[in-house]
Amino acid sequence: MGVGTLAPQGRPARQPRWRRRLVGLAAAIGCLFAAVAAQERPLPDLQPFLAQARTRLQTDNERQRSYIYVETQRRMKLDESGRARSESVKVVESYPALPGEDERWERVLEENGRKKTEAELARQDDERRKTAEGVARKVSSQTASDRTKATRAYESDRREALARINDIFIVYDIRMLGRERVDGHDTIALALDPKPKPRPATREGKWMQYFKLRAWINESDYELVRLQVEAIRDANVGFGMLARMNTGTTMSFTRRWINDEVWLPARVDYTIRARVLMLKRFREGGRIDFSDYRKFTVDTATTIAPPAQ
Repeated sequence: MGVGTLAPQGRPARQPRWRRRLVGLAAAIGCLFAAVAAQERPLPDLQPFLAQARTRLQTDNERQRSYIYVETQRRMKLDESGRARSESVKVVESYPALPGEDERWERVLEENGRKKTEAELARQDDERRKTAEGVARKVSSQTASDRTKATRAYESDRREALARINDIFIVYDIRMLGRERVDGHDTIALALDPKPKPRPATREGKWMQYFKLRAWINESDYELVRLQVEAIRDANVGFGMLARMNTGTTMSFTRRWINDEVWLPARVDYTIRARVLMLKRFREGGRIDFSDYRKFTVDTATTIAPPAQ
């Protein structure tokens, strides 16, 4: 009976052990050669690659502004050795901010394993509805002067955002490390280390000098896929009177290709080491997971109707 024919019971004849091992070895060798081939491909020129990536840089908040999503927030209090002493978990449904609001609205679904009751959810919805109605009244009574001021404020915010992006290239010496596979995508790994004496234009640019970065950029569309941040110097907050962020603070940001349309945040991990009010040590770790993205298409500035009179 030849290999691959049926055994008397009608089952496929089992391959000899040596043949299964050979197939496994061939598969492993194939993967190895694929990885080597990827590394042997010439890397792109750094400056043209960075120029393309620069045009696609956006903060997570900017990416998420037109989406509703579920956010699972895990916070851990850490001891001196970095082990968790306590943990809290909150699950929220996050909605875009209304006009004039600085923060998104979070509809709390669950806290520390206890789901909110229908009555609790209804109270949250009722409070939000009242807020939306107030915004609608304010928007409907805006004058041309109010709209002009809002437009100028938006343009100012946009200029500041562009200045912050520009500071990345002022503060950091950027090196190409190689090609790496991340979540099924070919990426270019970059090292960003602060220059000795940069002159950034923004407050955020000044903060950048205290951190080194590692970034993974998708090779096909120049989108940021992963970012790792590590504090390499202690950084003062409020001239050191309020807090001092210590070396060893780390953050990691991961994005995924969502709904075949856009790269959006998937996960954030962080460990914060700090001293508060010059005395109290503060150590906290955490993880935030983003899921269930849905497009939010309502233009709240124009379509929230005021309540019926």
